[in-house]
Amino acid sequence: MAAADIKLADYLFARLRQLGVQSIFGVPGDFNLRLLDFVTPAGLHWVGNCNELNAAYAADGYGRINGLAAVITTFGVGELSALNGIAGAYAEKTPVVHIVGTPPRAVQSARTFVHHTFSDGDFRRFAAMSTHITAAQTNLTDSATAPERIDWILQQALVHSRPVYLEIPHDMNDVLVSAANLNSPIHVPETPRAAHEPKVVAGVLDRVYSAQRPLILVDGESESLNILEQIDTLVQTTGWPTWTSIFGKSLVNEQHPNVYGLYAGAYGDPQAKEYYDGADLVIVLGPHYSDTNTFLFSTIAPSAVRVSFSETTVQIGNDTYHDVSPRSVLSQVLQTLDVSRISRPKSLPSKPKISTADIPSTDLIAQKTFFRLVNPLFREGDIILTETGTASHGGSGFRLPAKSRIFGAVTWLSIGFMLPATLGAALAHRELNASASASAKTDSQVILFIGDGSLQMTAQEISVMIREKLRIVIFILNNDGYTIERVIHGRKQAYNDVPFWRHTQALNYFGADEDHVAGNTFTARTCGELQTVLADERIQRGEGLRIVEVFMGREDVQGVLLDLLNRQVARSSSCPHRLE
Repeated sequence: MAAADIKLADYLFARLRQLGVQSIFGVPGDFNLRLLDFVTPAGLHWVGNCNELNAAYAADGYGRINGLAAVITTFGVGELSALNGIAGAYAEKTPVVHIVGTPPRAVQSARTFVHHTFSDGDFRRFAAMSTHITAAQTNLTDSATAPERIDWILQQALVHSRPVYLEIPHDMNDVLVSAANLNSPIHVPETPRAAHEPKVVAGVLDRVYSAQRPLILVDGESESLNILEQIDTLVQTTGWPTWTSIFGKSLVNEQHPNVYGLYAGAYGDPQAKEYYDGADLVIVLGPHYSDTNTFLFSTIAPSAVRVSFSETTVQIGNDTYHDVSPRSVLSQVLQTLDVSRISRPKSLPSKPKISTADIPSTDLIAQKTFFRLVNPLFREGDIILTETGTASHGGSGFRLPAKSRIFGAVTWLSIGFMLPATLGAALAHRELNASASASAKTDSQVILFIGDGSLQMTAQEISVMIREKLRIVIFILNNDGYTIERVIHGRKQAYNDVPFWRHTQALNYFGADEDHVAGNTFTARTCGELQTVLADERIQRGEGLRIVEVFMGREDVQGVLLDLLNRQVARSSSCPHRLE
């Protein structure tokens, strides 16, 4: 073996390590078993999940914190089980490398009828399915080109900030390939500066200088545009009122005096809506215009007043400029900005405050009080996750500390996603905190809010959280079923019910030791009971997994969900025999 040769599997894992991946998620299967032999020797941590769907969800959560993630499944049955999670990562722009162990090349070439197939000799069907939900695909069948194909596929994940699909036939893992490329880092190429870029910069500045009633809206694709530092500078330099979308929440420091938090249109603060509706300039950063992220498209400003920074375009009013780098344009705008020429808008809306002083301790816990009561629990650096449903809607109003992150339901809305995503996010959080300098380390933790119905989708990963000794607090919002589905349709229908679970026994069932079980499960029905739980040192600064079960009414909702519920009630009242 020449000094410059390396086994293909070693090459792949060395590249992932270079890009900051420390843990890999997945499930063993016969066509990936030899590949898995290389994971631990490569210095990577193998996280065996309970099923492939959960593994993909966990990789998504890990990638949102770490910047890149990897999941390994087996051919056919394994990879198809993961596709829903990969699709969600595609929809919400998380770079995940989906590595699939496939049958040996000779078996595929001979079109042999083997298990995990349809016994028709066609081995390309599953790869074809993944073309629709990954940014790039490659199949490593040639040792001469394998290093370049690996480098390319990993680069595509970073360039597009989306999942990619990588096939490794079983007999390729031990094949020798050149290690020469390992000396050259994989990087995201800069967008070439377009000839019309100075015109775009000048156009943005003209709008900035002429605006009398401006605002800034930070949306979720700002992160994949790599413009968060520029956004922070823009927000502080202009002092202009700033809001976020659901997807963009926590991408800008909500402790800045001019950052108001979520803009929810007619479902939010009336003062904010009045100012927003009268704005003559709305700077939109990283727009993601799905119905759920825009409150049924109600938060999208008219194009005439918009300056929008997207992946490869900058829009100024009704003019769209292609093939420009939003990062480059925004950087040049900030470098040349004459602060003396920008307006300081008057008659600003008052900044919302979160108070708990008006909440009687004897009241039963409700949506309108719960999220206010738990908000003081958060500390700098915490990661907060809110599952699809009432948890996501309530959590969108949190006031967040600096350097904290929140992930809520944005567009894909696959119920059950957030629990495995919490596992992945907590692993990435622990790894990054461990590698940080002493001054940068934090006492932060990961906190999940999830409904009882969503929990039942992916609850198995609680066992992996326990095994990994992750520092997580789970608030289970027990509202007796799929409340979000009830308010959309079927308030009284049995299909929105879920089986009864004893959540306080979850830690014991999923493998925690008796001492941990005894002191780390909590329940609350009243606001006073909840406040007592929140003040407990085990919740504030405890270790390992802690579970808090909170009881709420099955039709207790707020915001847009309350609007949907009221419409359904009105329809039922006008037509009493209609099933809702």
